[in-house]
Parts: sequence; C-alpha cells; structure tokens
Amino acid sequence: MDKLEHYRKCIRDFLNHYSQFWQESDIENQIIFDTEHDHYLLLKAGWDEDQRIYYPVFHFDIKDDKIWVQENTTDIEIDKDFEEMGISKKEIVVGFHHPLMRENSEFAAA
Repeated sequence: MDKLEHYRKCIRDFLNHYSQFWQESDIENQIIFDTEHDHYLLLKAGWDEDQRIYYPVFHFDIKDDKIWVQENTTDIEIDKDFEEMGISKKEIVVGFHHPLMRENSEFAAA
C-alpha cells in the first residue's frame, strides 16, 4: 500500500472508530470522506432541545504528503492513535496552530 492510501485508510479507521462515541438521540455523527480532494471530517449535527448543534469534531486533510489536523474539538491525542498505525509525528501537521508555533513542536511544521 502506498503512503497516500495508508494515510486515507488510517484516517477512515480513526473517524469510524470515534464516530461510535458521543452518541446522542437527536444529534447525528456524520462522517465525510472526500477522497478526490482528501478532506475528511467527523461532524455532529442535530438538535439539543431548541438549540441547533452543528460542528466539526475532527477535520483532516492530506496535502503535501502529510496529514493535516485542521480541527480537533476533543481532548483526544490524535498522534497516539496514528503512531499505533505507523504514522510518525513528523508526518502530521497541526494545522490549527499558527505556523510559527508549529516550528517549535514535535510535529511537522508544514
């Protein structure tokens, strides 16, 4: 399996795994896989009584031979799951951090 397909499979497995958590009756966990443009999301959508719920839980992109974490609204340390799948921190960009902040981290800067 080439690197791109490995990344896609790992992200799909990750999102499928975590979509099983936080189940609520009127709030749906939606998984979105855009393999043409390499965008992957787990969204929560629905209603909590009279309040509309709609937000990304996780958002990943694959670009420049790296996995970009664009959003993580949980306390889950994504890198640990990916490391178990054979993806190092240097293959992960924390896209929601400012570029200057990324330069001083264990993760890829870009």
